[in-house]
Amino acid sequence: MPRVARVPLSAFDSAKVQALLRTRLPCLGCHVVGDAGGRIGPELTHVASRRSAAYIRAMVSEPARVVPGTTMPRIAMPVKTRELLIAYLSENAIQGDAAAAFTPQSVRAAAPALPTLSGAALYARQCAACHGERGTGDGPNARFLPVRPATHADPVQMSARSDDRLFDAIYAGGYPLGRSVTMPAFGETLTRAEIWRLVAHLRRLCDCAGPAWSRRESAPR
Repeated sequence: MPRVARVPLSAFDSAKVQALLRTRLPCLGCHVVGDAGGRIGPELTHVASRRSAAYIRAMVSEPARVVPGTTMPRIAMPVKTRELLIAYLSENAIQGDAAAAFTPQSVRAAAPALPTLSGAALYARQCAACHGERGTGDGPNARFLPVRPATHADPVQMSARSDDRLFDAIYAGGYPLGRSVTMPAFGETLTRAEIWRLVAHLRRLCDCAGPAWSRRESAPR
């Protein structure tokens, strides 16, 4: 297939993206890039040989609008970082696949509404691949990650974390909280109500509550 004529990334920009993937972006939690990464999503090292630049841009920008029902979250990042990542993944991308039909206008089209899911169903859909169905930290993707996923069934660990802290970890991902960068942020994908349902499910998995000071009944009146 013909290839898109584009200015190749500089060695500096390529190295910058690789550093961001290792230390800042959660992509390696689900995708293989080079010799590292999870196995939930498609391998990205050679994605440009399979997908067009238009498709790659659309998936990075609005995954749920491109593939309705995908478990891939939309990751918030600075525009410059997003453009650099897209350029890195799209270098020498093919033309002419079905994904070329994706345009900024089509990506902005309303995504179909998904059914309301319980906390348990959301956990099975978004979390179990890494954290395990029962929150034991041994999901099928866990062995590919540099840091073992949190054990949500452990009452000792979980009782030390407030509900707000659990909410923040789901909403913002691991990086802002000083945890593993491979934990993605779901704040751009799940509603606040869905995240709170997940927090409630985590409490059922550990059969525990957060620290006494963080519980509503112990709050000062």
